[in-house]
Amino acid sequence: MALGGALANIGKIPELRRRLLFTLGMIAVYRIGVFVTVPGANRTVMRETIGSAQDSFLGLLNMFSGGALERVSIFALGIMPYVSASIIIQLLTSIFKPLEELRKEGEMGQRKINQYTRYGTILLAIVQGTMMALELESRQSGDGLRVVSDPGWAFRIMTVLTLATGTAFIMWLGEQITERGIGNGISLIIFAGIVADFPAAIAQTYTLTKSGQVQPTGLLMASIGILATVAVIVFFERGQRRIPIEYSRRVVGRKMYGGQRTHLPLRVNSAGVIPPIFASSVLMFPAFIAGLSTKVPFAREIADSMNRGDWIYNTTFVLLTVFFCYFYTAVTFPPVDVADNLKKQGAFIPQIRPGKATADYIEKVLMRITFGGALYVAVVCVVPDLLRVYLKIPFPFGGTSIMIVVGVALDTVNQIESHLITRHYEGFAGPRGPQIRGRRAA
Repeated sequence: MALGGALANIGKIPELRRRLLFTLGMIAVYRIGVFVTVPGANRTVMRETIGSAQDSFLGLLNMFSGGALERVSIFALGIMPYVSASIIIQLLTSIFKPLEELRKEGEMGQRKINQYTRYGTILLAIVQGTMMALELESRQSGDGLRVVSDPGWAFRIMTVLTLATGTAFIMWLGEQITERGIGNGISLIIFAGIVADFPAAIAQTYTLTKSGQVQPTGLLMASIGILATVAVIVFFERGQRRIPIEYSRRVVGRKMYGGQRTHLPLRVNSAGVIPPIFASSVLMFPAFIAGLSTKVPFAREIADSMNRGDWIYNTTFVLLTVFFCYFYTAVTFPPVDVADNLKKQGAFIPQIRPGKATADYIEKVLMRITFGGALYVAVVCVVPDLLRVYLKIPFPFGGTSIMIVVGVALDTVNQIESHLITRHYEGFAGPRGPQIRGRRAA
């Protein structure tokens, strides 16, 4: 079916239409909140200081918050405290037995883990809000104007409460989108923040080209690079390793059941856009602390080394991305659980014994393709920054931004397509055969 026909079918499904409108409404609420400034702060002065540090950790945090940091918004911390809390809880789930047992309890255990994640988010938001308040008090523009005209404990307490509340509200918006809308709410909020800066970045690039600061050849190379990056992302995100699955035949009365042949799709990048988001979140926190502690020895060197494009930042980012690709894949697609589900359904992999042998085989295949997927994610996120810094090619968007935008868009389209296929409509890519999927995180 043509793309136009698939889009027309969206309006024919009331539930899907309601979900899309709800998602757009929640994103609109988030974007309105970005323009609400923290009491006692001067957004004009803050915008000047952030504008001179686009490659620093503050510039990266401003990008993920959709420009909320430069506006000193109530959403200035963005969703990063929630992402950091999720990383901590998932790491503890792998090494702390009570949390691991909670995860195995199913939906009720997952609700408890989500509750712990919310508590961790509020705690981290309070800590980061305190650091943000101290940072705002110390910042001033080149002509001596300060971001905070009346610093003190009154401003600090108000700022901490405001920023922590803003983060809690964003977390709630993300959960509501995931539950009642389309796509992963947290990823869509980050997506919306990045996309909101696209028009301004394009206009700035046009202005620089018109004034002669950017050569047309450089702009052409940047455009080709962006298109090539998008094509590579789409190719790998659609890539799968399909393991053949067969169902045992059984006779019930006069009818024979089973004997069906299908496949188990293993994505090349099972973790999606989570690894670069997690890696960026981890790198922001030590750089943020180092940037605040200017009087501590080596703190300034640490802050400078955390600039995007620096070899220390890029090396650390690649290593963290590869680690989170393996870690998140292991958490969301456990081979033992998949093998048990196949055994319960009377399904098996040809020439592989059910049970442990099947789990070992799936794990072996999954680890091999995840290695390629992890390298792909790391290269896609780092190469555009390297071209911009070392070859002076004016990439208006970083590799991480492009990866998140394209990856979230593909995941959202896949969810819309699933709704269409479930209700006997063909999706964007036409009809699909039956598949068996592992357990994925919301």
